Amino acid sequence: MIFVVQRHQATTLHYDLRLEVDGVLASWAVPKEPSTDPHVKRLAVQVDDHELEHATYQDDHKSIWDHGTYEALTEPDAATAIAAGHLKFELHGERLTGVYALTRTSMNDDPRNWILVKVAEQPRAAT
Repeated sequence: MIFVVQRHQATTLHYDLRLEVDGVLASWAVPKEPSTDPHVKRLAVQVDDHELEHATYQDDHKSIWDHGTYEALTEPDAATAIAAGHLKFELHGERLTGVYALTRTSMNDDPRNWILVKVAEQPRAAT
C-alpha cells in the first residue's frame, strides 16, 4: 500500500498525510512537519478521503514531501483500525521510515483530532 505526505501551502503551511486504505487515500492534515523523534507528538486532523490519483498531485501550493509504501501493523486491517481510533503502521519512505501510530483523541470533543507519533524502536535482545 502507498503513502504520501504533501507539503501544502494553504492559508497556513501544513502537511497532508495520506495512506492508501480500501482503494482511497485516508487523509490527515498535520499542522507541523511529521517528526522522526518519538518524543514529539503532532496533531493530525482527519479530513475527507481522496482518490488514489491524488497521491501524485502537485501544483504551486502543494508538493510531495515524502512518499513510499506502508504496512498496517494493527489487526485486522487499516480500515478497521481507523474506525476503532488507533492505527499502527510502518512507513518505508525517503524521509519517514519506521513505525508510526495515529490515535484519535478527545481533544476539543472533535473526533477528527488525532495524534501522530513515531513509535520508539525497541532495543534488540542480545544473542
